[in-house]
Amino acid sequence: MTQHTQQLFTGERALFGAQSLEISHSVFFDGESPLKESTNIHLKHDIFKWKYPLWYCKHIRSSHLTLTEDARSGIWYTKDITIADSLIQAPKTFRRSEGIQLTNVELPNAIETLWHCKNIKMVDVSVHGDYFGMNCENIEAEGLSLSGNYAFDGAKDIYLSNVTLLSKDAFWNCENVTVENSTIIGEYLGWNSKSITFINCTIESSQGMCYMENVKLINCTVIHTDLAFEYSTVEVKTNSIIESIKNPIHGVVEAEGINEVIFDDPEIHSERTVITIKASE
Repeated sequence: MTQHTQQLFTGERALFGAQSLEISHSVFFDGESPLKESTNIHLKHDIFKWKYPLWYCKHIRSSHLTLTEDARSGIWYTKDITIADSLIQAPKTFRRSEGIQLTNVELPNAIETLWHCKNIKMVDVSVHGDYFGMNCENIEAEGLSLSGNYAFDGAKDIYLSNVTLLSKDAFWNCENVTVENSTIIGEYLGWNSKSITFINCTIESSQGMCYMENVKLINCTVIHTDLAFEYSTVEVKTNSIIESIKNPIHGVVEAEGINEVIFDDPEIHSERTVITIKASE
C-alpha cells in the first residue's frame, strides 16, 4: 500500500481513481472530488477543506478526520466506509451510499445528512441538523444523540438503543422501527408509520403517535403527551399518566392514568379500544 504523509493536495480530482493508498496527516486544500472513484483507501488524521471528497468510492477506512464546512456533500454513492473519532462539520454528507459505519463521530451541521443510504451502523454519534436519515434502510445505532427536526423520515428497518432524540416529526412515514432504552422529545412523533415499537423509553410528544398502524409501547414513560394515538392501532403499556388520547381505531391502552379520553369521530367505535387504568401499588 503506497503511503502519503504530511502532503498538501490541491486542484480538482487530485487523486482521482486512486488504488490502495494510506494517507495520513495530510490536507486536501482545494479542488473538487479529490478522491473520486478511489478504492481501498486508508485515511488517518486528514483534513478535507473542499467539496465532494469521497464520491463513488469503495472500501474506505478512516479515523481522526476533519471535514470542514466547505467539504459539503462529501460522501455520495460510496460503498463500505468506516469513520471513527472524527468531526464532520460539512452539511449534506452521505447520500445514496451503503455499508456505513460511524464510531465516535460528531456532525454539528448535519442538515440533509444520511439520505437514501443502506446498511448503517452508528455508535456514539452526535448529530445536529434537520432531515437526518431520510429514506434510509437497515439502520442500527447505539448511543446516538440527535437534535434536529424530521429525523428518519421515510426510513425503514431501524433499531436504536440508548439514544436521545430531540426532534419534531421524528419517524414519519417509517416502517419496522424498534427503539429501546431511549428518550424521545418532540411534537407529532411517528405519524403515518407502521410497525413501530418503543421499549423502556421516555416519550414527550404533543399529538404524538397518530395515523399509525401497529404502534407498540412496552414499559414506557409517557410524559406531557396529549391527543395521542389518533387514528392509530395501538398496543400501549405505560407506567405513567397520559395527558389525553383521542380517537384510537382499536387496540389496548394501559396506563397509570389518563386525564382525558376523547372519542368525537362517529366513524370510530370506542368499544374497539380497551382502556385500562392500573391499580396503584
